[in-house]
Amino acid sequence: MSEKLSIKLKILERNYPLLIEWKEEEKLREAAKRINDLVIRFKQHYSDKDNQDLLAMVSLQFASKLLDVEGNQNTQSIETRIEQLCEELDEFIKIHT
Repeated sequence: MSEKLSIKLKILERNYPLLIEWKEEEKLREAAKRINDLVIRFKQHYSDKDNQDLLAMVSLQFASKLLDVEGNQNTQSIETRIEQLCEELDEFIKIHT
């Protein structure tokens, strides 16, 4: 059983204690940094918004990017499968002609 690491991530001046796998620490710290950086950018453009609005905007931005990545992965896996089927079909034709 792997040991867990206790960390605190600061997002918008609030600390969030987490118990995580050691290998996840760097990724989670980078994620928190990106959230904070994007909130700061949004704050500069939308100074009248409160933190909840800013976090909602950041969440929407990240969710949109995630959907783009998932869409690209699906497209790539379909293209890969089509290429495999074409190769199998070519091989079949060579054998049976």
